[in-house]
Amino acid sequence: MNKKILWDISYGVYVVSSLDKEKPTGCIINTAVQLTENKIGVCINHNNYTNSIIKENKNFALTILSEKTNPDIIATFGFASGREKNKFDGFEYKMFDNLPVLLNSKGYIALKLVQAVELETHTFFIGEIIDGDVFNDEIPMTYKYYHDVIKGRAPKAAPTYIAPEDLNEAKPMGKRFRCKVCGYIYEGDIEKEPPNFVCPVCKQPKSVFEEILYA
Repeated sequence: MNKKILWDISYGVYVVSSLDKEKPTGCIINTAVQLTENKIGVCINHNNYTNSIIKENKNFALTILSEKTNPDIIATFGFASGREKNKFDGFEYKMFDNLPVLLNSKGYIALKLVQAVELETHTFFIGEIIDGDVFNDEIPMTYKYYHDVIKGRAPKAAPTYIAPEDLNEAKPMGKRFRCKVCGYIYEGDIEKEPPNFVCPVCKQPKSVFEEILYA
């Protein structure tokens, strides 16, 4: 099966957030859907720290990212763990309905958890809308925009994750290196990059890249 067809299902790019006691935490997701007039569902991997925090707090916020959202937000919330760091450090945010919301976004929806459905690898959280607001007139970021314009990859915990070797993409000749954190492929000799070079997707240093050979 060519799994890339799944990318042609319409998705957005969002941050789901809640509170770990007093520390804000959250993660990137692409699966969010309005189920009824006042219910929204989101899907989060069992391994994501945010999953356990939502189950504990019984509430969460869905922040809608825009095409102008700082890509560092995606790198931090998509490829770092809230167990190890405060992901909100360095980003402007505000508490709405006792939930942390990133201000560099299109807007947010605050939700009260009403049901959690356990799937094989993910939990499907259904929330009742408490509140929400639109911050600006920016265009919401779609998953297609994330792939085609930002050139981003899906985190391994995402439902749409496809291993780089399974993408069936054209393979030009020459050196190439793969980021071991997010799977980004660097075409060329990464050793020629300066010491402060970081992965354009997950912002990890070039020391996490490994050279890969063409089949």
